[in-house]
Amino acid sequence: MTNTQPLVQVVNLTKHFPVMSGMIIQRKIGAVRAVDGITFNIERGETLGLVGESGCGKTTTGRTLLGLYPATAGEVRIDGHNICSARGKEMLAIRRKTQMIFQDPYASLNPRWTVNSIIGEPLRVHHLLKTKAERTERVKELMTLVGLSGRLVNRFPHEFSGGQRQRIGIARALASEPKFIVCDEPISALDVSIQAQVVNLLEDLQDRFGLTYLFIAHDLSMVRHICDRVAVMYLGVMAELADRNELYEHPLHPYTKALLSAVPVPDPKKDRARRRTILAGDVPSPFNPPSGCRFHPRCPLADEQCSREVPQWREAAPGHWVACHKV
Repeated sequence: MTNTQPLVQVVNLTKHFPVMSGMIIQRKIGAVRAVDGITFNIERGETLGLVGESGCGKTTTGRTLLGLYPATAGEVRIDGHNICSARGKEMLAIRRKTQMIFQDPYASLNPRWTVNSIIGEPLRVHHLLKTKAERTERVKELMTLVGLSGRLVNRFPHEFSGGQRQRIGIARALASEPKFIVCDEPISALDVSIQAQVVNLLEDLQDRFGLTYLFIAHDLSMVRHICDRVAVMYLGVMAELADRNELYEHPLHPYTKALLSAVPVPDPKKDRARRRTILAGDVPSPFNPPSGCRFHPRCPLADEQCSREVPQWREAAPGHWVACHKV
């Protein structure tokens, strides 16, 4: 019997960072509402794209899903395990099934460790191989898998280029044989010539091992290429979620339309003919977000209801979710 439950189930996930005042006697004066009640699922073998402006809560969402940040409220289930309540051996078991590829390949690798130690650390922590020699052989296999020579196993991170360092990060994520990987803008710090190579590598690994990805990115064209569905975040909340082609061809939320209108088009005639949506004002602070719909201060369609009532997260069409009063 196959398991038909989504691999990742997120219900009303909330992550607030407290803001304190005072040097000696500190008191809480508020909170940064980085993630404020989002709900979605990720199916097994699927790639879900997560897009939005800088500071909208994408990275915080990814880190909270894996338990790197403790959730303020809500529930996250990965392969049946509740991340929010897991402790001890259960959390260690979850850690083996879930991994993260970080954005900055220069900051995510310990400069004092060799590649052998970096990639072999998950093998040691989870007791996957008994001896150091077996771990070294496995590290060489993983390096070959991501396109690096196993002869480089004793080199340090500073001896590699940015693209090679990101491949080391991918090999480290694969070491524990995970089911779910959060890719936190894994190509944004790389040269354009290297980005396609890394994306193709991630796709090949997904096909080979049946991996499930949460792919966080800014590049909307790349997201459409690699992802099965796309979720749009704005100021800590979900604005829209749909199949990639449905979202790009029939966006419903005004914010999604504005994002897509900013994507460059290679044909100058089509670029001049299309209608651009220019948003007014700046993104509000997550410390003091607007009432009602978070997007209403910048929305061209906003009215009194938008400033007063929080829009319901609802399925406007089969598989197409949106939070907007005007849809």
